[in-house]
Parts: sequence; C-alpha cells; structure tokens
Amino acid sequence: MTEVLFLLLPGALVLDWAGPAEALRIANQVLAARGQPPRFKLRYVGPQDSMPTSVGLPVAGVEPLPAHVADGSWLVLVGLAGKTVDVSAPPARAAIRWLAGLQEALPRIRLVTICAGALLAAHAGLLQGRRATTHHQHLEELRSVAPGCEVVSNRVFVLDGGVASSAGITTGIDLALHLVAESCGPAVAAEVAQTMVVALRRGPNDPELSPFLAYRSHIHPVLHRVQDAIGAEPQAEWSVPRMARIGHTSPRHLTRLFLEHAGVAPLQYLRRIRLSLAEAALAAGRNVTQAAEVAGFSSDTQLRRAWRQFGLAGTPSVGVATLQNF
Repeated sequence: MTEVLFLLLPGALVLDWAGPAEALRIANQVLAARGQPPRFKLRYVGPQDSMPTSVGLPVAGVEPLPAHVADGSWLVLVGLAGKTVDVSAPPARAAIRWLAGLQEALPRIRLVTICAGALLAAHAGLLQGRRATTHHQHLEELRSVAPGCEVVSNRVFVLDGGVASSAGITTGIDLALHLVAESCGPAVAAEVAQTMVVALRRGPNDPELSPFLAYRSHIHPVLHRVQDAIGAEPQAEWSVPRMARIGHTSPRHLTRLFLEHAGVAPLQYLRRIRLSLAEAALAAGRNVTQAAEVAGFSSDTQLRRAWRQFGLAGTPSVGVATLQNF
C-alpha cells in the first residue's frame, strides 16, 4: 500500500488537498468493489496539530512531521492562500526545514506539488535541476525562488521522474487521476473520474486554462458578447462579418479588437474553440471524422490542419488512442 502524506500548513487551500484526497479515497473504493485491496493510505502531517484552512474551517488531528518517510511514499505539497507564498511564519519555516531534510530520501519517494505547493518545494531546494509548474500567478515567483528549476508555464501538470507538479487548484484532481491511472490502471482512473463527475480528464500536454477561458482576460464588452455567442454555438457557420454583426461593429474593427484585447484573430479563436471540442470528442471515443463534425469543422482535413496550427502533439488519430488510454 502506498502511503500518501499531505503536508498541511495554516491557510492551506482546501481544494488543493481535498480534491486529490477524494480521488485516492474513491480509487480505494473502486478497488474494493472489484475485490482488490486498497492501494492508498492517506495521512495528513504538519508542524501544528490544528490550523485554520483557506476557507476558515479549522482542521485538527494533524500528525506531527514524521522523522522518517517510508520508501515508496508520496509526499503532497499544497498551496497557500495569497498572491505570494509567505514562508516567514514559524510553521512554514519548520515545514521547509523538514522538507530540506528529505533531500537524500527524495529519489525513493514521490514528490507531488499542487498549485503553489511547488514554492514550498523550491524553498526547500527540492526542485533544483527539475522541470515543474505551478499556478500561473506564481510562475515568476517560482522562477525567482528556484533559478535552477525549468519552470513550465501553461500546463495542467508536469511529470519529471519522481516529481509531479500541477498548476492551479483543480488541476490537482487531474494530476491525482493521472497518478491513479499509473498505479491502478486507466479503467480504475476512469471510474474514479466518473464518480467525481469530472467532465474531462486533462493530461500533461493540455494547457492550464481552457480555450474557453484563455482569451478572455479582458474587459471589452463587445468581445465578450461575440465570444459568448461563439461559445454558445461553436458549430455554427461563423464568419467575421457575422461575428461583427453580433458585436454591432465592422469586421475590420472587430478583428482589431480581437488582436488587441484577446491576442488572437477572430477565426483563429473560433478554430481553437472547435479544436477543444474535437479533443473532448476524441477522448470520448469518437473517430476523427466524427470529432470534426461534432466540433464544427467542415472536414477531418480541417481538423488535422487546426491540430498542426496550434502545435498539438501527434495527430488527431494518435490523439484518440492517447486520450482514451489516459
């Protein structure tokens, strides 16, 4: 059985540890239903036996930081509330000293960081020479704290040997599902995902933000109106003039607004949305032609062209097997 130690500090983001912990608990439940023994033993450790969490609810009964972490264990570091990770408080300093003492044991345990948990690992020197990611608000902070770490942006999670790191908050569930698939098989992971009502399991090659959100960090009402309309009917026969009519502007002005505020041309935005839908259809077992039709591409050739344009790994055909086996 794999011992999974969640390191908790005051202010720990609840969803960072509760989501992955639930995934592992449900994996044990699925295995039990199949007549198999549980695979994961969950433990919660920290420098204090009780502490407030990010939502104000206190947790108690937290085990002291153990003097020894058994080989084969997983150590899960979770994020803390705030724009930056403050490690000046005594509990954080105690945790980082404890983590630094695990340096030699690291090859024998699996280090899992969720959200800004990567910052705790970085302060302890555990990410030197590693590839890792974190919440997009903490990417520069991580680069500053761990200059010897290759910080990867815009990824749901990153795997580098015994170190697995995820981006923000809910991506911890994606990472947990991936680790369940590695440990228990993809069928168990799929059942866990279904039980958790996870709409789409994402992999290490997926961007942190859905295309439905990635181009919307602006406050321009015309663009939001057009993007809402595209999102509601991505399979519709869209053209720039039709989009412009939704926005009550000219095609030329709409294109300028898209480029200036969303950083992408209107039709390129449409193709990215459709490509996201096609990926979901492929993951659900549709073939390339069916996925193209569901997403609104006029042919599988158009889907393949968009796949290359946006630099997705492999091809849609290869992606079918990859996504279904994940």
